[in-house]
Amino acid sequence: MEKKASGSVFGAMLLITGSCVGAGMLALPITTGLSGFFPALLMFLVAWSFMLLSAFLLLEINGWFKHRVNIISMAGHSLGQLGRSLSWMLYLFLFYALSIAYISGSGSLVSTFFATFLGTALPNWIANCFFVLLFGTVVYLGTRHVDLWNRVLMGGKIAAFLGLVFLGARYIKSDLLLRTDPSYAIFSLPILIIAFGFHNMIPSIMSYLNHDIKRVKKAIWGGSLLALVIYLIWEILVLGIVPLEGDAGIIQSLKADREASQALSGVLRLTWISSFAQVLAFFAILTSFLAQSLGLVHFLADGLRIKREAHRESLGLCALALGPPLILAIIYPQVFFTALNFAGGICANILFGFLPALIVWLGRKHHESAEQILFYKVGGGKPLLIGIILMSLFILILQLGNMWGYTLLPK
Repeated sequence: MEKKASGSVFGAMLLITGSCVGAGMLALPITTGLSGFFPALLMFLVAWSFMLLSAFLLLEINGWFKHRVNIISMAGHSLGQLGRSLSWMLYLFLFYALSIAYISGSGSLVSTFFATFLGTALPNWIANCFFVLLFGTVVYLGTRHVDLWNRVLMGGKIAAFLGLVFLGARYIKSDLLLRTDPSYAIFSLPILIIAFGFHNMIPSIMSYLNHDIKRVKKAIWGGSLLALVIYLIWEILVLGIVPLEGDAGIIQSLKADREASQALSGVLRLTWISSFAQVLAFFAILTSFLAQSLGLVHFLADGLRIKREAHRESLGLCALALGPPLILAIIYPQVFFTALNFAGGICANILFGFLPALIVWLGRKHHESAEQILFYKVGGGKPLLIGIILMSLFILILQLGNMWGYTLLPK
């Protein structure tokens, strides 16, 4: 008998979009802006296509298992203990670092909210604990509750985003969008790879949609495409308003680590820009926190071989996923902010680019030699897998070069 479909494709799609479109989107136009809009557009399409293909590879790997698994079991299946150990190290480093950033960022926003609307100054560490306790409970209640909360939060995020777009569209100058300098374009690839990093959600969505491949593919297509559209609209708005040079221009904003809303505010001198941007950042942090925390809980369940409870997540796993990042965010968050570029450009690239292609390469040999019918198979054969592996290595070299100071940032 055919399994009854469970979960919502629309909800799964928004989980993917929410996982991609975090607070980091505010900085994307600055980090990609040196090349101009059209070269940046090309890089967005390259990064989206690359991450979409690697997501489908992970979907194929998921089909090899009859139960819910995560990257640990996937890597162990083809690469043995070395693959399991590498996955453990890279995944925990990446998502603990991201969780610390989200918790720390949310703490300051919650403190600002209490001070503005309740007239009470709330210490950041209390705000951090309040945030984790409130939204950690949502994660504990399971994927369905995360889905429902995420829909509401995505609505708020989209409303704030559209507010910025509609109010700022009148200030766009077409000549700024036509400026191009393709020599800088390629150096934005590592950060764009992170921007489309939703792959940790695939095992959770597979389980949520009852391993219905067609529905999962729709969610991946729709969710990643919506993220791409949001990013490109944001690019048009910012690069059509903020010039390359000047005190609030792209170059100075890049050197001063200012994100796009600050650059917009500096150019237009309008307070509503910062207000909308703060609301957008708040909802962006929340949606990313929920999606990434749920994925981390499911990763730990797979790695520690703990069975999922019927209608909710394991309380112990939730504590393990959220406790260490909360403690480190309270004690000393800055040390992890400096690690985020390394965690994203290197860890995410290996985990969600290089490893899936390598796992599929070795895993297909095993299944074909055993004359097993693959549940789902990505087309393109070995040329596609070689292309993804080479692309991952190229992005890795770019990121390492940037970390070692080899950059073409204008003086």
